[in-house]
Amino acid sequence: MTLHVAKAARGCKRVLHNFFASMSDNRPLRIVCPGNLVHFPLAKVLAFGKDACVPPVGSDIPEGTATFQTGEHMILSLARRCAIAALLLGTVALAPIRAGAAEVLVFAAASLKTALDEIAPSFEQQSGHQVTVSYAASSVLARQIQLGAPASVFISANVDWMDVLQDQGLIDVASRVDLLSNGLVLVGGVDQAQIGQMRPDTDLIEMLGSGHLAMALVDAVPAGIYGKEALQNLGLWEGVQTRIAQTDNVRAALALVAAGAAPLGIVYRSDAKVEDRVQVVASFPSELHPPIIYPAAVTTSAPPEAQAFLNHLQSDAAQFIFTEQGFALPGS
Repeated sequence: MTLHVAKAARGCKRVLHNFFASMSDNRPLRIVCPGNLVHFPLAKVLAFGKDACVPPVGSDIPEGTATFQTGEHMILSLARRCAIAALLLGTVALAPIRAGAAEVLVFAAASLKTALDEIAPSFEQQSGHQVTVSYAASSVLARQIQLGAPASVFISANVDWMDVLQDQGLIDVASRVDLLSNGLVLVGGVDQAQIGQMRPDTDLIEMLGSGHLAMALVDAVPAGIYGKEALQNLGLWEGVQTRIAQTDNVRAALALVAAGAAPLGIVYRSDAKVEDRVQVVASFPSELHPPIIYPAAVTTSAPPEAQAFLNHLQSDAAQFIFTEQGFALPGS
């Protein structure tokens, strides 16, 4: 099966989303993207370990091609399919960029989506440059950068993944800043009783009833890692660990609660502010988990305009938007 990506057209994003979402057989899938539509080898962008077979050096497989094996060797989750589609779209010229304008590709933690979707257009308008933001779990984005994805700016939801990229020489250390901080909350439906703060005697089992607690992946995604540690420090983890509904990122956990698929979830304070169908049931004292810091940095392969975007994120106007949406500034 071969997918030929020609000139991007209206509806391309939806088509690719559906294409990856529907892959279920054992046939190999080859994605072919014309060289004039990619910013660097597509095979490098899509090198997700076993998820893609990268043409070896000297092979007769043309650059700009990646082969995917579906079936038993690669069971792609919907989120992973969408992430691949998003990366593919990020390498395709979706719209003409005016002469002299640059393209800044931002990899950002999923919890930043609402804020950055509001902030990025103002930078585009002021600078004339184009900003494309790819949202996912910090761990997923960091691994993609390790594999050569052409990110210009990386904004992580914890310091560890930024440290990994720094140790590997993949970010410009001089550009690194602690951009934001956040808090952790327990959310439920709008009819859920509020209890103030999480305590060791909080009866989560009773509150869950027959349902599950929605959390981002507890051993991989920052929000899930913070949440698990907070529950452990409260002595509550052992009682609920078999009742966790894990999701690929924190916004997916929020969506489960908003849709009524889970009665409760652990998300960031900022996430709770953007969803009208949930409310904060309780907050977690900050001493229960490491500080939730969002470091940001320009990658070593980024164009000069990437630093301008990072500077824009630290402007008064951008920080006002961040704080309005539940984030805090480090040290505040």
